[in-house]
Amino acid sequence: MPSSSLLPEPVRRLAAWCVVVLLVTGVAAVGVWLCIVFKTAVTPVLLALLGTALLGPLHRRLVRMKVHPSLAAALTCLAVLAVAGGATYIVVSALLDTGDQIISSLRRAGQDLAGHFGAAGTSLEDLAANAKDLLAKFGGTAASGVIAGLSVVAEVLAMAALALLLMFFFLRDSHRAAETLRGLGPRGRGDSVEAMARRAFDAVEGFMRGTTFIALIDAVLITVGLLVLQVPGAVGLGALVFIGAYIPYLGAFLSGALAVLVAFAEQGWIIGLWVVALVVAVQLVEGHFLQPVIQSRTVQMHPAVVMLAITAGASVAGILGMLLSVPLAAAAFGMVSELRARHAGSRRSERREQDE
Repeated sequence: MPSSSLLPEPVRRLAAWCVVVLLVTGVAAVGVWLCIVFKTAVTPVLLALLGTALLGPLHRRLVRMKVHPSLAAALTCLAVLAVAGGATYIVVSALLDTGDQIISSLRRAGQDLAGHFGAAGTSLEDLAANAKDLLAKFGGTAASGVIAGLSVVAEVLAMAALALLLMFFFLRDSHRAAETLRGLGPRGRGDSVEAMARRAFDAVEGFMRGTTFIALIDAVLITVGLLVLQVPGAVGLGALVFIGAYIPYLGAFLSGALAVLVAFAEQGWIIGLWVVALVVAVQLVEGHFLQPVIQSRTVQMHPAVVMLAITAGASVAGILGMLLSVPLAAAAFGMVSELRARHAGSRRSERREQDE
């Protein structure tokens, strides 16, 4: 009697699936571990891929205008440098100009909440105080030129320069990507590998372009609303909204909550309620109009999956992991959906052949 007949068929299938899950989990764990070990090299590659996905259409338009691919890639990278540098300058300046005011407003809001709700507001007051101490220590470290602080700055600048250089090569040699993927794929599976890679890149491209546009619209609407309501630190709060929009759901909630707390602390309950209405209205417009229209080509993921991806990214790489987790999850979902579509198509072909 064969040994396989000792177990029922459902048990054997369950065991086979358990082996597959364990193998996939092990490979994924090793991949995450390698990414953590080589994060100095992996991070610029991921940032370059995200930048390529965001500005790939600009490079392709320049190429269609008969611009040489190398020159088009260089112009695109210069545009990235100018736009990213300008945006970073605006955001950092706004946060530096209004950061102390926002933190003092949060502390005042914590004191008010502590008077009404006890310990619930005390924790917020402590958080604001600790944030101010951390900012003061960071500023003192940067000003005094401590070696550790300089090494972190140098590492960030080096990774940014490497990411910009890699993005240049990714843009310039993008036409060779299909041939490279076909060569890396197993024999007879080159088309599938290329199709899955294209689907993953399309998902990341749609996510990056859509999220950037939505973040800009959210930040402008929130900033204009806060300026009309005369809420202190409106520009800095708008900058936080723009940054937080790259972390779906969680970022919008946190940045909106900060704006509401500052309004309550500085302008009272009436203005605070108006800010609540403003934040809710912007989120409704984003959820029911902007995301379905702008990100219609992006792989749609359930909010629970997005939150799990953000949590996993935060546990692996902190804030950077939270920013990268959602586009990586979108790429993975794109690859899985392409694989399922191809598998379903092959099964339908086999059935037609059997019927004939």
